[in-house]
Amino acid sequence: MSDSDNAESGIPLTEMEAQDVGRDAERDHTLARGAGDLEAVFDVPVQIAAVLGHSRMHVSDLLKLAPGTVLKLDRKVGEAIDIYVNDRLVARGEVVLVEDKLGVTMTEIIKSDR
Repeated sequence: MSDSDNAESGIPLTEMEAQDVGRDAERDHTLARGAGDLEAVFDVPVQIAAVLGHSRMHVSDLLKLAPGTVLKLDRKVGEAIDIYVNDRLVARGEVVLVEDKLGVTMTEIIKSDR
């Protein structure tokens, strides 16, 4: 006899059976929702950073920098760059040139541990 048979026949469900029915209904509701449910967050601003690399230096060296100074980074040419959304690493990508502007193409999505 299924959970719905128990409910329809008037036989009380056990606590475990009731939890299963609730979980199934919740799962079905979650799957039925579409992208329209996300409309409320479409206009939420996020900060995006594409990090080419890092460098460490003393303040005295920083003050000596001038236009045209080459700054050595911890990455090699052609190595993937890190893409952060709200200070969280979410992807890796590569720099591309679109018309006369720089852009980033995502090549790998980073799955979070959460």
